[in-house]
Amino acid sequence: MTFYEELEWRGLVNQISSPDLIDKLNKGGLTFYIGTDPTADSLHLGHYSSFLITRRLQAAGHHPILLVGLATGLIGDPRGTVERELKQKEEVFHNYECLKAQVERIFGFEVVNNYDWINGMNVIDFFRDYGKYINVGYMLSKDLVRRQMETGISYAEFSYMLIQAIDFKHLHETRGVDLQVAGSDQWGNITTGIELIRKTTGDEVYAMTMPLVTDSQGNKFGKSEGNALWLDKERTSPYELYQFLLNTEDSCVISYLKRLTFLTPDEIMAVEAEHNQAPERRLAQKTLAREIITDLHGAAEFERAVEISEKLFAGDFAALSLRDIKAGMKNVPSVRLSPGPLVEALVSGGICSSKREAREFISNGAISLNGEVVRDAAYPLSPEMAIEGQVVIIRRGKKKFYMGEFA
Repeated sequence: MTFYEELEWRGLVNQISSPDLIDKLNKGGLTFYIGTDPTADSLHLGHYSSFLITRRLQAAGHHPILLVGLATGLIGDPRGTVERELKQKEEVFHNYECLKAQVERIFGFEVVNNYDWINGMNVIDFFRDYGKYINVGYMLSKDLVRRQMETGISYAEFSYMLIQAIDFKHLHETRGVDLQVAGSDQWGNITTGIELIRKTTGDEVYAMTMPLVTDSQGNKFGKSEGNALWLDKERTSPYELYQFLLNTEDSCVISYLKRLTFLTPDEIMAVEAEHNQAPERRLAQKTLAREIITDLHGAAEFERAVEISEKLFAGDFAALSLRDIKAGMKNVPSVRLSPGPLVEALVSGGICSSKREAREFISNGAISLNGEVVRDAAYPLSPEMAIEGQVVIIRRGKKKFYMGEFA
């Protein structure tokens, strides 16, 4: 299949601005850019899914430029729902430096900053050189703007698409950029850039958008959705990412393999066939986790994530660091413990409803401390038994875990 046909097979094409772009994509030689705003100090999995297109296009003979938009980050783009919260300048500048370093590390391409050409522009030049070329009715017809008009949109956010259009024009004239690539929610902003370039230079440039990566309920992988998985391993550990990917729904996992990995079509179809024979083995999910975590953090971090998962499942807490345990039990409820008999601690911590119930669990071997079954109701709890002096992992039954900390 051709390069463009593979992009379609992977589900990476939502819209293109002209049929002519197909041949140009297949031939190679385009300089293109993709961008993001520094609204946080780390990219998340939603960015990763979009930015992977840079490597695919580069492998097909195109030249990538990544834009981290400090200027646009200070304004905020319409989301079709509510106004973006404006952050303090110091925070946006800090986020920019963090994202620039992260993008260069993960993707390895040149990074540009639209603050370099927007900051020195005065308001009269903005209106005379750019504003007069874009009709207000044209701007109001864009989906995100039209939807946000219902709840209210500031002039700052309304002008965002014109700023992004200026970015496209500037990069076209100074760097030879003829293609902008983005998620499908950016279509209106990109086509405004095409319109501005056509009216001011007569040149034809192109746009391609990709469908946003969503779960089976249609929720995006983004921080505004409350389910961000950060690419910074200090914010989302490789283990947390492994667990998330391992729990990917069967209905989504093959699509994610196509869009989020560089496995060949033949390799993906082979994984799909084997996965369908025994879905309970979760081969596709494990393959997805291996490919993404290895790409982001290296093979050693992937192997460590698997090891943590296996040891936590087996209750082998002694072989894990406190950091690993906390990462693996991030959503486990915390309870306060006091030195004294186990039976009393189970009741005071709310793990059991009464001493009678606590004794039943203990006598049945259903209570373990740091992975060791305890059958003595009078077993003395003490801070000395806490892992690295901080926590005791209490399991009740097969699936109920608690992270105990001494008062």
